[in-house]
Amino acid sequence: MPRVTVHRKAHFNAAHRLYCKDWSSEKNFEVFSKCSNPNFHGHNYELIVSLTGEVNPITGYVYDLGVLKNIIKEEIEEAFDHKNLNIEVPEFKNLNPTAENICVVIYDKLRTHIPNHLDLKITLYETPRNFVSYSGD
Repeated sequence: MPRVTVHRKAHFNAAHRLYCKDWSSEKNFEVFSKCSNPNFHGHNYELIVSLTGEVNPITGYVYDLGVLKNIIKEEIEEAFDHKNLNIEVPEFKNLNPTAENICVVIYDKLRTHIPNHLDLKITLYETPRNFVSYSGD
């Protein structure tokens, strides 16, 4: 059977602050600029979850996108949407919530729910022009 990639798009809004607690305010501003604002700032994140695998000859699916929609809603949207990532999301208590780290955390949260025979790739847009991808490599 052919290998096909299916995609599910989702979004969430969240606030964060990029900073290293061991650095001075000046050093944080030097490295992270206005993203180190102690009062936080927010983004309208766009998330694309991509699954690659063989098409099931009976269902015609690579994976049921309705099931994937529910997994994303429960694991990501409910956990991250309208939250301050630094304060309200346990995964970022000691992890700087950069787009790169958010992407890896999302991958790790979803990977446990996706069958191992499917390749998983996460693409996270922090802005329309700034985005990252991670596929477990």
